[in-house]
Formats: sequence, structure tokens, C-alpha cells
Amino acid sequence: MSVAQAKMTNAANGDVRIKSLITLIDTLTALVAEENAELAKGLPASRLKQVDEKNRLAEMFERIVAECAAGTTSLHVRDRILREQLMDKILKLRAAMDENLVRLRAAIEASNRRIEAVMQAIREQIAAVSPYGASGRVAAARAVSSGTSRSA
Repeated sequence: MSVAQAKMTNAANGDVRIKSLITLIDTLTALVAEENAELAKGLPASRLKQVDEKNRLAEMFERIVAECAAGTTSLHVRDRILREQLMDKILKLRAAMDENLVRLRAAIEASNRRIEAVMQAIREQIAAVSPYGASGRVAAARAVSSGTSRSA
């Protein structure tokens, strides 16, 4: 194989890797957008069906980014259009992930508020039936009304 053929083969392999990466980014972006839509409806984060798949795809993406940063993988894109397409996809993914972060934080805060409301209701119920006061001593006997009824 000549040097020119080797360069063309490497370029073609690079394009295939870039296209594969673009497909990964598109899939991840679509999944995050779907999750964002469900979070916007008020669904709790724990009930989202996208979490496992999103995590799997995000790990794949992070691995590729880490390999590029470490220099073990190179994503040099000679084709300007393909390079611009990759950058556009990365920016869209970033925007979707930024929105996802905001929505997940809001969902977590809403879950915390629900948990606190339940805990407060439990505390109030316990306090209502507890024979002990705030000091830990037996509370004064509560007035209980009892009536008698005489019927003929």
C-alpha cells in the first residue's frame, strides 16, 4: 500500500469514527430532550425511563472525550463540513445537558419538598397522640369530654 493510499484509508477511518460519534451525540441529545420533556411535565427524576440508557451513552461519550484528551485517540477531521457538523452536534448536546441539569435540580428540590411535607405530617400525627410533651415529660392530661345520655 502506498503512502497516499494509507493516508486515504486513515482519513476514511477517521470519517467513519466521526460519523459514529455524531450518531452517538444525536442519540444522546434526543434521549436528553425526551427526559427534559418528561421533567417539564413534573415527573420525578426517579421515575424516568431514560436514565439507564442516558448514563450508558454518556459514559461512552465521556470515554471518547477522555481518550482524545489523553492523546490515545485522535479525531482530526479533514472535511470542513463534517467538522462543522460535529461541532454543531456537540453544542446542541451541551445545550440539552444544561437544560437537563436545571430540570433535574428542580425535580430533586420538588422531591425534597414532598418528602419534607410527608415527614411534617408524620411528626404532627405522632405529636397528636404522644403522651409526652416537648420537654420529654408526661404531658398534662388532656381534657376529654364524656357525656352520658339517658334515654327512656
